[in-house]
Amino acid sequence: MAEFIMSTVVLGIGATLFMDLWALIQIHILKIQVLDYALVGRWAGSLAIGTRGQGPISSVPAFPHEAALGWAIHYATGIAYAALFLLIVRNGWQADPTLLPALAFGAASVVAPFFILQPGLGAGIAASRTPRPNVARFKSFLTHLVFGAGLYLTAVIMLLASTQT
Repeated sequence: MAEFIMSTVVLGIGATLFMDLWALIQIHILKIQVLDYALVGRWAGSLAIGTRGQGPISSVPAFPHEAALGWAIHYATGIAYAALFLLIVRNGWQADPTLLPALAFGAASVVAPFFILQPGLGAGIAASRTPRPNVARFKSFLTHLVFGAGLYLTAVIMLLASTQT
């Protein structure tokens, strides 16, 4: 069990780091705006203290440490996704990682932001209340594909590292 937990944590953090690298590419090279995780922290914090109303999360007053909370949620979610993925693909996948299951999982994982995060932030189901919903949906989908690719690449790196020791 300890090995599964450690594997899950490393895999989840690694895949999330790939997603964050993709965000940096979008910001600095493609000049595309990405999700501000402080808003995720504000949403979670406002839910916890019962102040979340209607409308965009940007209309809710900021509170201390919302960015740290948002980033912690971001990485905890990546670890939880990795655990779910490993439970679905079972033990053999990490011993011989393949790209397709990881990409399929990444693609399927976009359901959570479409139906939980985006509505929670005031963007509507599947970003329906944004100025360009289809663009927002595509960006979310692509980001989750990158997470899936990150699952695969992290597993490959973990496998290579384990053979080096």
